Amino acid sequence: MYDVLFSLVSLTYKKDGDMKTIFADTLPTIIRNDRRLYEGDLTGYFRAVFKNARNLYHPYHNFRHMFHVVWLCYQACAFYAGELNPREMRNLLIAAVFHDFDHAETMGNDAANIAKAIKGLKKYILPGDRSFFKEIAFLIKATEYPPKAASHNPSLCGQILMDADMAQALSDVWIQQIVFGLGKEYGKRPMEMLENEVAFHKNLKFHTAWARKTFSRREINKKTTEVLELLELLR
Repeated sequence: MYDVLFSLVSLTYKKDGDMKTIFADTLPTIIRNDRRLYEGDLTGYFRAVFKNARNLYHPYHNFRHMFHVVWLCYQACAFYAGELNPREMRNLLIAAVFHDFDHAETMGNDAANIAKAIKGLKKYILPGDRSFFKEIAFLIKATEYPPKAASHNPSLCGQILMDADMAQALSDVWIQQIVFGLGKEYGKRPMEMLENEVAFHKNLKFHTAWARKTFSRREINKKTTEVLELLELLR
């Protein structure tokens, strides 16, 4: 996968018999909405997180993870441009921005983390988005782990957000983020996290066609091979 801050390449999909090119823009172009893909822009929300979120330095649930999810959701919005309207895309992207807002550094009570995220959304939501607060909050609830009733039958936007949230293990920076970062928050040793990645990749199933095309089984298998090779080097 490509890095959230520096990508200038494009992704090409074959969807419904037609080739579809999706530009993997940089973070500033996504926030400004330079391509006019979704409704409005995310400038106010980016400032709210950058200046106020208390989890920016966490080992895993940090700034990098939050905006990697935003970046992926933006790609999904481009993929589903014929199915999602600009307002639905905006709601999804706002939910992505806030889905881990003020996340605790330790794992165990994700319901409390979801409540913090929704509290942050409520505090910083812009006037033009207030009428959509419930819809955006419901999308954030879809990211709770393990999944609760709210995510048993999620909308397409909910499925996109869930898939984007799971995809950190397939990014270029997965070793730092997962093995050391998430391991630190879980209280697990790096070797244990590496060993767990094999089973994670084997059982990884995405909800959306976008995610299955972006993270094909072939790519997941390549990542599994990388994990196994690292384990062999460390033993």
